[in-house]
Amino acid sequence: MSGHSHWAGIKYKKGAADQKRGLVFLKLLNAISIAAKIETNPQFNPRLRTAIEKAQQNNVPKDNIERAVKRAAEQKDLEELLIEAYGPEGSAILIEAITDSRNRTISEIKKILSDHNAKFGEQGSVKWAFESLNSDDGIIWQVKFKQEISKEAKQKLQELIEELEERDDIQKIYTNT
Repeated sequence: MSGHSHWAGIKYKKGAADQKRGLVFLKLLNAISIAAKIETNPQFNPRLRTAIEKAQQNNVPKDNIERAVKRAAEQKDLEELLIEAYGPEGSAILIEAITDSRNRTISEIKKILSDHNAKFGEQGSVKWAFESLNSDDGIIWQVKFKQEISKEAKQKLQELIEELEERDDIQKIYTNT
């Protein structure tokens, strides 16, 4: 809660806004690092060019972008993951993540899924419900088979997605509902 001074009120609002902004920056910079693994020159790498443009649109400082590209060129430790899961009423969930620790990210996602009565899926168990499309951003997953679920299940699914999106490793989440 705020204190009794003008600054105390500003401090809490600014702190929350800075935390959200920092999470967005981190996700964008991780996407740049992954794209730069292939080629560090954006003229020859459309995925990197698109990631840099998105970062610039979100006011990520230029030196942070350059550091992310340089980090990717020097070390290749970040890894992309595609995690499949079942949500409420068997709804299909695809989770794209970028991480430096595969085991940590998977265990954290499994914990969040179990907290929301969702299940971790085996490789290929959910992907069939989606179609992969290539774009400058990389692969985008489009729903092939839409599933109808109850309002209560939709609310539970939304809560699950919100908690997953709070993780800095998670880039995108797709569902078939």
